[in-house]
Amino acid sequence: MKGKLSVVSVPIGDSRDITLRAIDVLKAVDAIACEDLKPARRLLHDLTIEKPLLPVNEHNEAASTDEALEMLRSGKNVALISDAGTPLVADPGQRLVRRAIDEGIEVTPLPGASSVLAALVVSGFKSDTFYFAGMLPREKMERKRAAKKLAERLETIVLLEAPYRLAQLLDDLVQGFGEKRRACVAMDLSLPKERVARGTLLTLRDLFKAHPFKGEFVVVIEGRR
Repeated sequence: MKGKLSVVSVPIGDSRDITLRAIDVLKAVDAIACEDLKPARRLLHDLTIEKPLLPVNEHNEAASTDEALEMLRSGKNVALISDAGTPLVADPGQRLVRRAIDEGIEVTPLPGASSVLAALVVSGFKSDTFYFAGMLPREKMERKRAAKKLAERLETIVLLEAPYRLAQLLDDLVQGFGEKRRACVAMDLSLPKERVARGTLLTLRDLFKAHPFKGEFVVVIEGRR
């Protein structure tokens, strides 16, 4: 009898934002597939849980996916977590979920914290429809093309980027969307130092050029009107 793969949402900052059901599942599974070992160990330490950890990231995803699937085939239950928030949203693990489904292994989600949704609802922009764009391409010309294409969307747009690239991202967005498009930058969500900055893309770019920020953030941009 095959095991079950549980896709478990974890906190995005404040460790209290984990659900009781998620704790129960993490205690019960045979192993936990995680994005990186350090944040996973920190989370499990806070929850006083000890489980074997299997890193699944861009450096080893193929081999780790095979290892996790072997466990599931043998009847063991595995949880998949990311460093923060809901797995698979701009995080590794999609290959594991897809292959588990293809092999008839039960996959179940445990909903919880999401930086994307938290930033969206605090932005003040329309949230009945929105477009999650993930991260812009790394290559300069591709980033510019992607930003200009996004500027045509009518829905609210949500973007992620690496912690040290906020100023560069805002500069690219000013060029792609224009200076007057309204936006919101939500930083360190759920933590004591949480901060939300709102304004036009130009004022936000100038703000963070004058006062650089390095930390976790989400950018939400109002759709074209």
